[in-house]
Amino acid sequence: MARASTAEKASTTKATKEPGRLKQMWQVFQMTRRYDPNAVWYMALGFLLPIVIGLVVGLLLNRDSAIGMVLWIVAGVMGGLLVALIVLGRRAERAAYSQIEGKPGAVGSVLKSSLRRGWIANEMPVAVNGKTQDAIYRAVGKGGVALIAEGPKSRTARMLDEERRKVGRILPNVPITTIHVGPDEDSVPIHRLVKRLGKVKKALNKAEVLAVSNRVSSLGKSALPIPKGIDPFKVRAPRPR
Repeated sequence: MARASTAEKASTTKATKEPGRLKQMWQVFQMTRRYDPNAVWYMALGFLLPIVIGLVVGLLLNRDSAIGMVLWIVAGVMGGLLVALIVLGRRAERAAYSQIEGKPGAVGSVLKSSLRRGWIANEMPVAVNGKTQDAIYRAVGKGGVALIAEGPKSRTARMLDEERRKVGRILPNVPITTIHVGPDEDSVPIHRLVKRLGKVKKALNKAEVLAVSNRVSSLGKSALPIPKGIDPFKVRAPRPR
């Protein structure tokens, strides 16, 4: 019985084991090629270009040395593989974004999985229109507070202004950045959202980011405003009488 149980556990573990690195890369390649046929040509170009460069450099510097030529060609092949993998990663990311673009919750998915260090965000929106599924998301980082509207500007402008006023009442000295992600021409595409957040000018240090994050999280609870002109980082609890 013990042996049977051990064998059963081993088979279960083997069945639930994640695929190997090469299999994962092949799956990513298949998904990318399905949604972005041009990715194959970009990868081929990225692979061949370093090889050609290595061959040319080898002919110029080591024409009379067979070993030198071989080394340059090998270096070109290794460089080509690296460039092809980088291209695959970039195109796969774009393909993944294209699958969620325009769908409700796309911004939340990006904030949860792709947000860089220095930003604190939640995949759940802070405001939602139940009829249109338009939403407002909030992120806190070294650039202050970022409010991200998901949906057309014509429908999300009022929601965004209301949320900005709420944050401004409790954090009057913290910069607030507003971003629109939607079908409008001047909106930020979903695949550029993380890059756009990275361009926000730094205004807070790490401790202040945590303080602001804790403060704005209270908006969904009591939303008690801080009097205008008071620094939110210097607020002290009242002394007991």
